[in-house]
Amino acid sequence: MSSGKLVLFSGPSGVGKDTLLEVLAKKRPSLQRSISLTTRQRRAGETDGVDYFFVSPEHFQELLSNGDVLEFAQYGTNLYGTPKKPVDKWLREGKTVILKIEVQGAEKIMRMYPQALSVFIMPPSMEVLEQRLRERGTEDEEDLRRRMQIAREEIRKSREYDYIIVNDSLERAADEFLTILDETAKQ
Repeated sequence: MSSGKLVLFSGPSGVGKDTLLEVLAKKRPSLQRSISLTTRQRRAGETDGVDYFFVSPEHFQELLSNGDVLEFAQYGTNLYGTPKKPVDKWLREGKTVILKIEVQGAEKIMRMYPQALSVFIMPPSMEVLEQRLRERGTEDEEDLRRRMQIAREEIRKSREYDYIIVNDSLERAADEFLTILDETAKQ
């Protein structure tokens, strides 16, 4: 098998996963973040190949057909997936690989890699989550309602994760995540 560690990093849209991952990258540069594929439109400030690999639905389907996607899920009207080859390579190299992954995809990975460490990022409250989504300004009212409904469903599934971290403070949440990584490395 592999000598690296696979970490599943999930949470509802707007909980601050990307911002938390940025803080973690500064605190522990050795962490390898997998970059997901998505068919959604790029948001302002996002870079292809850094934030996501932005692909057409047709290209996504081609990658699926070729077996080049480890898992995929539909979130809203868009597809998200994990490219398989880089993850396998990093694990063989002994790296700690973080998959920022939707709950649907995490369930699949947990079955495929039962040794994976799973961490759910929780908002301090649903009100704070809605406020963060509104401040982001990237969703219309209908999409916002859909994302809040999806968030409630995802939060119900958080019990299936090894750890839950409340993202009420980026620094505290990042430190808690790194403590979990260090403690599980000793086991």
